[in-house]
Amino acid sequence: MPVTVRHRVNFYDTDAMAVVHHANYIRWFEIGRVEYLRSIGITLDMLMDDGYVFPITDVSAKYVSPGRFDEELLIETTPTALTKAKMAFDYRVLDAETGRVLVLGHTQNVYTSRETGRIERLPDKYWTILKAAMAKEKAIKAQNEGLKDK
Repeated sequence: MPVTVRHRVNFYDTDAMAVVHHANYIRWFEIGRVEYLRSIGITLDMLMDDGYVFPITDVSAKYVSPGRFDEELLIETTPTALTKAKMAFDYRVLDAETGRVLVLGHTQNVYTSRETGRIERLPDKYWTILKAAMAKEKAIKAQNEGLKDK
């Protein structure tokens, strides 16, 4: 199941055309990603205290409909891939009132040593939590797909 965060569009998030500037969606993906990790018991502070950072190596966004000042948005974040060295997420940013899709997105992040900047494999302390969360996600997805087939 995706983790959902509510966010209200601030005036400074908009551009001269009075719509959300495209770069803000990438920032909002991060809000969703951080909240997803928090929801399964991992904070960025924990990772950083243990010497890991989580930089993006790939990002994409498909802009579907413009967001506007003062709209309340839903940022849905769903993990889609996991290894001991990287994790990927999909995002949907929606108008909270109407359900209108504004943006569909994807990121891939790698676990990296703060000290060396090199990609590193996560220790079991985090891997066990992430693997269990991903297994739960896959089970829910399979169940939902099974219901659609009936």
